[in-house]
Amino acid sequence: MTRKRAKVMIVDDNDIMRTLLRSILRAESYEVVGEARNGLAAVEMALNLKPQLVCMDVVMPEMDGLEALRAIKSANPEVKVVMITGNASNDNVQEAVRNGASGFIVKPFNAAKVLDTLDRVLAGAGKA
Repeated sequence: MTRKRAKVMIVDDNDIMRTLLRSILRAESYEVVGEARNGLAAVEMALNLKPQLVCMDVVMPEMDGLEALRAIKSANPEVKVVMITGNASNDNVQEAVRNGASGFIVKPFNAAKVLDTLDRVLAGAGKA
């Protein structure tokens, strides 16, 4: 699977972060299929849209990213989830990996970092 066809969902409670990620992804031919502001909406949206990749903030209202990660992965184990955080503590990283996260992006990020992480996650998923 190449990035040209990868369907991506963006989940972040910060409008500016979602806009930034959307512009980075669209500039590189990713298909942004949906956006959510909290984990609750993300879980529902992931069930309906079936993205191949979810970029999700850890800290959000209503349901945090780690809870949403567990729910999304239990409903669709094939989906790749990349967590985005401003606080990449060992506990956060370990819990996310235990719950099925495929990668981590630490804020503040730049386009190269985002694309490199997503390319590695998709390359690792190439035959899944």
